[in-house]
Amino acid sequence: MNIDLNADMGESFGMYAMGNDDAFMKHISSANVACGFHAGDSSVMRKTVGYARRDGVQVGAHPGLPDLQGFGRREMNLTVDEVYDIVVYQVGALKAFAEAAGMKLHHVKPHGSLYGMAHRREEIAQAVCRAVRDIDPRLFLYIMKKGVIGEAAQKMDLRCVYELYADLGYDAQGNLVITRHHEAQTAADVARRVVRMVREGRVRATDGTEIGIEGNSVCVHSDTPGAVEIVQAVRQALEEAGCQIASPPL
Repeated sequence: MNIDLNADMGESFGMYAMGNDDAFMKHISSANVACGFHAGDSSVMRKTVGYARRDGVQVGAHPGLPDLQGFGRREMNLTVDEVYDIVVYQVGALKAFAEAAGMKLHHVKPHGSLYGMAHRREEIAQAVCRAVRDIDPRLFLYIMKKGVIGEAAQKMDLRCVYELYADLGYDAQGNLVITRHHEAQTAADVARRVVRMVREGRVRATDGTEIGIEGNSVCVHSDTPGAVEIVQAVRQALEEAGCQIASPPL
């Protein structure tokens, strides 16, 4: 079984450092690079793409809402055209950095509240999908299996990669529980949870109920406390369970 291991990267800004991208990059197969709206800047984007090239990691754009102070985790009342425009703007910038480094952009994964809005609201989903299609219809779109964006992507013939989340909770309906800050968790607990999601398609929701879950890419956040130890444990546990860590081929 091939499992992609992806992480949100490049979320530092100016003199403010977020996560250890240099060390983290060695353990994943796909990097979702912030494009300057919720985090990141031009220099951070270039450096992060360079780390990915060094370690043979696929590069994707991680566009978010224009909310640096709230880290893109606060919803904003944008028009459909504005959503389309901010996605094209950010993905286009990251695509240029990837090509300048001799790489091809691999995928697009919306960030934070934009991700949640696109899974719940059809008009937002369509705007995101149109932006990806108009830039390059061969790009993968990283999303959850649950939500309206998957159907919108299929209607536009986009290739979807469905995600499982290692270090975020799910509610009883299978929705992600997104908080402003990621809570500390032990690496062993996260690794066991991930293997169960991958092998059994089950996860315990925040209310204690068991729900079904489906995906072929596991997201581990680089800003979770103990993130490097967590991603090492997750990768080791997946490999010991017979999984090969690999990104979807372009």
